[in-house]
Parts: sequence; structure tokens; C-alpha cells
Amino acid sequence: MAHQTSPHPVSDDLIDELPTVGDGSGLSPDDRYYAEEVQFALRNHGMPLEALRYPITPVGMHYLIVHFDIPIVNESDWQLTVNGLVQKPLQLSLSDLRNRPAVTLPVTLECAGNGRALMKPRSVSQPWHFEAVGTSEWTGVPLSEILEMAGLSDNAAELVITGLDWGIQGNEVQPYQRSLTIDEACRENVLIAYEMNGQPLTPQHGYPLRLVVPDWYGMASVKWLAAIEAVAEPFEGYQMTGSYRYAKSQDDPGDPVTLMRPRALMVPPGIPEFASRLRVIDAGPETLSGRAWTARAEITRVEVSTDNARSWSDAELEPPLSQVAWRGWTFDWDAPPGRHTLCVRASDSEGNTQPLEQEWNFQGMGNNMIQRVDVLVR
Repeated sequence: MAHQTSPHPVSDDLIDELPTVGDGSGLSPDDRYYAEEVQFALRNHGMPLEALRYPITPVGMHYLIVHFDIPIVNESDWQLTVNGLVQKPLQLSLSDLRNRPAVTLPVTLECAGNGRALMKPRSVSQPWHFEAVGTSEWTGVPLSEILEMAGLSDNAAELVITGLDWGIQGNEVQPYQRSLTIDEACRENVLIAYEMNGQPLTPQHGYPLRLVVPDWYGMASVKWLAAIEAVAEPFEGYQMTGSYRYAKSQDDPGDPVTLMRPRALMVPPGIPEFASRLRVIDAGPETLSGRAWTARAEITRVEVSTDNARSWSDAELEPPLSQVAWRGWTFDWDAPPGRHTLCVRASDSEGNTQPLEQEWNFQGMGNNMIQRVDVLVR
């Protein structure tokens, strides 16, 4: 499949035939879900929050989002193209990459839309609550080494990264494409990955090759990698300019979504009531636990509230798995009978703390407000 850095606009006749999502506003006005949101949720899945008990998320529990379709890839016909403003264009097979010295790194990835379903009104898109996160051990080759092989030209400013998945979004026929500045792409922990938790990538997670960009929200970690092109000007494809923006309205260009914000999550304690997921535990000693992460900083504090954020106490922190992965926390609670709302929040070494409520944005991006867990103590 050919590399494409320019979208193909959809013809006016075809635009007239495309369905309107929801009421056309792009927002859901109440707690009911549109059929399109249910369809998104059936195709994609979050990490069950009880999986926070695992330092490394099992592959089948790691969150998943697929923008278009999962492509069928025949490894014998597939090559990674590295071209554009380089001195030596490359065509690399999977064997070429596997024969290079490998790097394995635990990395926490989170979808930029995590928490979208908690915004009111919310964007009609994948209706995440808190589950769009996971931490895997990714194995591959540093992107910087491949760029060194190709020899970047002095006037290269960005890399356009193209996946094999195609679709229509923003009235454009397009492959999924994102860009990174040369400085970001050359960070030593940015990987071209071919294994996840010691096994070849599964089809849904990007087989045969994907990018893993630590610290950034997951949209930067392009799956089903097909091509990397060095360009002289900022790339203005749809996934850079029309999506993943902190916008105030449908017409507001907004600021780009980039690095993950600090977040802590709690393993829901006790057992759930089937339909509501209300947690039920016995009175007495209870150890609460979970994970916390941030970008380009260190999680320095996790606080727990057992009274719906009226007061806070410090949790105990475990060492992080790596500089780009979450760290565990625990908190001992003597649970009294009754109904309680538990909360957790994280702070990092840059002075960032999770908010009690999230500032609203049109696309529902970067929502890192505190988690609340309702518990009935019997």
C-alpha cells in the first residue's frame, strides 16, 4: 500500500450520503448513549480496573482502540519505508529489525480520551470511563537508531508516521497518520516495537510493527507501521489538526494534545454488585491499592480520601517500573459500616496535581480528574 501524506477529500456527493452521528452537534446532551457510542465500545475495550493488580498488564487486558479497521498483514509482503529528507532511504523487513540489538522497556500508555464519558455534555466518541490505560513491556529498536542509519537531512523538521489502517474522518479518505518533531522522535526511549510482553504483536495491537512513544498519550504510538517520512514543514494531516485537540467548540482549532497528565487509579475493593458495579466490603482493615503515572516527571505523592474528597491522607508509594511506567501505591483503611465514596489523586515532581473536576473540552481529551469509587461497607 502506497504511502500518503496528503488526504483525499471526499466528494460532495459522497458527503451527502454519509450518516449524521447523534443529533449532528458532536455532543451527547444527557446520560443516554448513542448507537454509535455503543458500536465504538463494542469494537474497543478498556483495561478492567482489577487488572491494576498486575505490574505488567496482560496483553488481553491492555486497553485497545482501533480508529478504522485492523489491517490484514502478510509479513512476507510487508516492509517499513523510511524516506523523505534522508540521505539513504530504507526498506526494512521485520527480520532486518529483529536482527538489530533489542531494547525492552516497560511503558504506560493511556488514551487521550480516557475519562471522556464523565464529561457533561460529552463528545460522541469512544465512551471511556477510567479504563483506557495499560502497561506493557515493549521490545524493539530505538527509532533514533533507524534515523541514524537513514541519515536525516539538516532541513528535516518532523517525521510523518503512517499506519496501514485507512478510513474516512473529517470528510477525508486517509491512512492513520501522526507526526513527531525530530527532537521528540530522537528521544532514546521512543521504540519501533515488534513484541509486547515477550510475544509478537497481536493483530489488534499493531502487528507486525508499531511505534511506542512514552510520555505521550496513546495517539502518538501509531500501529501497523508502514512508513516514516522526514519532512521540512509541520504536518497538517487530520489526526494532527482536526483531532486530538483541546478545543472549546466544534469550530475551535484548540491546542494540540501531547503529554499525559498525572493520574492515579484504584483497584475497586471488595466485590461488585452485578449491574451497578457498587463495591461491597466487610467492615474492618482493608488495604486499598492502585497505580499512578505522569509524563516527564516523577509521581511524588498519592493521596486517598474516604469521605468524597473532603479530607486526604498519604498513601505509600512503590518504586516505578521504569521512568516511563506507572508506580504502585497502597493505603490501609479501617473501614466503618456505611456507604462511602473513596477517591484517589496523584501529584508529580513538576507540581501538577489531579483536579477534583475536569475543565471541559469539546473532544473530551486529557480528562484526569480524580477517580471516585462508591463502596458499601457491611
